[in-house]
Amino acid sequence: MPTGASDAGCIESYAENPVHWVDVRRPEVGRHWEEHGTWLRPPLLIDRRLLDPADSGLQVLEGRTRVGVLRGRLREQLRVAPAHQAWVGRP
Repeated sequence: MPTGASDAGCIESYAENPVHWVDVRRPEVGRHWEEHGTWLRPPLLIDRRLLDPADSGLQVLEGRTRVGVLRGRLREQLRVAPAHQAWVGRP
């Protein structure tokens, strides 16, 4: 799930230290990750065909930190739920 070109690499940057990016949020965000293994508020994604009809997949519009934390938690084998909610804009 990429971001726009102006934010290239930011999700991977958040994924490098997922614990930090949770710790700097409100306490209920950390509790939610620990109890539920997912984000407290679903990120906003769009179908990439909205930007380029020949493209495919999803693009993160809002929630880059949450997606990065999820990737980092998976990599570090921290608790992660088997499913996650997201708002998705489709054509």
